[in-house]
Amino acid sequence: MPIFAPNRPLVYTVAMRRYPASFLILTGLGLLCAVPGLLSLAGFGSWLHPVLDDPMAGLAFIVSAVALIGSGAFPLVIARLKAGEDA
Repeated sequence: MPIFAPNRPLVYTVAMRRYPASFLILTGLGLLCAVPGLLSLAGFGSWLHPVLDDPMAGLAFIVSAVALIGSGAFPLVIARLKAGEDA
C-alpha cells in the first residue's frame, strides 16, 4: 500500500527569518549584562551583590555589554548584505 505525502512546498524557510539567531542571543546577553552595569553605576549595585557596590564593576559590565551587542551586530550586517545580493 503506497503512502501519499501531501505535495506542499516547505512553508518555513531560512529566508523568512527576520533576524539571525546569533544576533538575538548576543544582543539579549548584552542587554542582560547592561542591567547590572547600569544599576551599579547608578549606585544601586549593592542591592544585587556586594561586589557591584564598586562603580568600576558597573563599568566592566557596560563594556562587556557593548562588546556583546557589537559582536551580535556582525551576523546581522552579514545577513543584510547577503539578502541584498539575492535581491
